[in-house]
Amino acid sequence: MPLFNNALTYLGLALALSTSAVSAQTYPDRPIKLVVPYASGGSADIAARLFSDEWGKALGQAVVVDNKAGAGGNIGVDAVAKSKADGYTLGLQTVSLAINPALSPKMSFNTQKDLAPVGMVASSQHVLVVNNELRVKSVKELIAKAKAQPHKLTYGSAGNGSTFHISAELFKAVADVEIAHIPYRGGGPALVDTIGGQVNMSFPVLSAVKQHVQSGKLTALGVTGAKRSTLLPDLPTVAEAGLPDYVFETWFMVFAPAGLPNVVLDKLNATLNQALKSAQVRERMIKEGFEPIPSTPTQARERLDKEIPMWAKLVKDRGITAD
Repeated sequence: MPLFNNALTYLGLALALSTSAVSAQTYPDRPIKLVVPYASGGSADIAARLFSDEWGKALGQAVVVDNKAGAGGNIGVDAVAKSKADGYTLGLQTVSLAINPALSPKMSFNTQKDLAPVGMVASSQHVLVVNNELRVKSVKELIAKAKAQPHKLTYGSAGNGSTFHISAELFKAVADVEIAHIPYRGGGPALVDTIGGQVNMSFPVLSAVKQHVQSGKLTALGVTGAKRSTLLPDLPTVAEAGLPDYVFETWFMVFAPAGLPNVVLDKLNATLNQALKSAQVRERMIKEGFEPIPSTPTQARERLDKEIPMWAKLVKDRGITAD
């Protein structure tokens, strides 16, 4: 009997290995859903649609963008976390993937345990802009004005916990200034009111504010990233302009449910990088204000693990809430 049981065990193992090999060779055999946890038209949605077609060509199956908005992105991410780990349901989230655990400690999923990073996609910058009537021409002038008038100046954001909000709170922390936060229901209304003077400043995404800066409707003081943008090459970074320890970038990452087989993960990563490195995708991304940043799954995981505690500290120190 023991010999018979051992034979069954070996047979089962062989069948499992055989099935795994076949699935690896045939994957994918149907379209893949890429969940974007925000409404259409936002930066995450735009980023996803810039590379999804090319990624689908590399995979041999369509990559279909599925917008599932709500709870600052947590509803869509939760849907991916709870889906079958077979490579047919993936997600794309922003840096909020690292920020939200601190903002929403009662999330129904654990970012580090329930998700498997597939790879980085791109990064984009925000821009520190001020209303022209503020009559401030540099970051140093703005900091000096804010220090002289604590709590008097105001900034608009796309809502509590948004990247607009976090980038501004990081600025306040590094510059050691107090500027009042005025949350809006989206980046568009915040930008309109910055132009109109209802708020003194804001930190919109580069692609959304470029035309208003070039037309003279707003004064741009600096981009938030580590280097200048090719879209506004003459505009310094905030660090160059007077706040050397300040850097904020919105990054975009593709992820899968935890437990995704390595062979599937490797194929997804290789084809994703292939799409991101194509001349057509790179050109389209850069034109829209995105910088492609292909990576390995390990590099994506390391970035996520590094930034979760970093943003948790800022959220705690500044008393930031999602409500």
